[in-house]
Amino acid sequence: MQPSGAEPGLLVSKRAFDWVMASLGLAVLSPVLLLIALAIKLDSPGPVFFRQERVGRHGRLFRIHKFRTMRHDPSGTGLQITVGADARITRVGAFLRASKLDELPQLIDVWRGVMSLVGPRPEVPRYVAAYPADLRDKVLSVRPGITDLASITYRDEAAVLARAADPERAYIDEVLPHKLRLAAQYVDEASLGKDIGLIMRTIWAIVRR
Repeated sequence: MQPSGAEPGLLVSKRAFDWVMASLGLAVLSPVLLLIALAIKLDSPGPVFFRQERVGRHGRLFRIHKFRTMRHDPSGTGLQITVGADARITRVGAFLRASKLDELPQLIDVWRGVMSLVGPRPEVPRYVAAYPADLRDKVLSVRPGITDLASITYRDEAAVLARAADPERAYIDEVLPHKLRLAAQYVDEASLGKDIGLIMRTIWAIVRR
């Protein structure tokens, strides 16, 4: 049985794989990134990027990069989850969310070393505080990722939460525990082969949709 958390050798090879792939991705996709940035600026006032504090490996805080898909809210007081056809989402933002192109700037975070291509999705501190103690250390023992099994399973998360009387409570009590179980399973079974498999499954899920 593998120990909790990834082994040192795997972490080194995984980091090398992440850095190479993030570097190639940023170089190859730079024209697409520029076009998306232009579309965001033309569609609504505000910054191109949405940056938010998330909890990373070993509980360290970092600021994640995404393309902005909602109306700019300088106060940052809005709901931290997306529910149904959220009125805050812009026209360009709706397309970016459906195609997952809003996640591309996280290649910057992978290149910087605060994220990985594959790993448990990073949460805001508010929701990490709800993690059970027995799972928190395990899930936070690896770098958070752009994609994981939970991301594929809950691609329609906003629609699921829209059916709940209290979406945030439903997220904390129902969705988050399942995500954490999948994240813990990933940590126990982590390998480069599984990472590549999850990347391919993510691409297929986007193309199929």
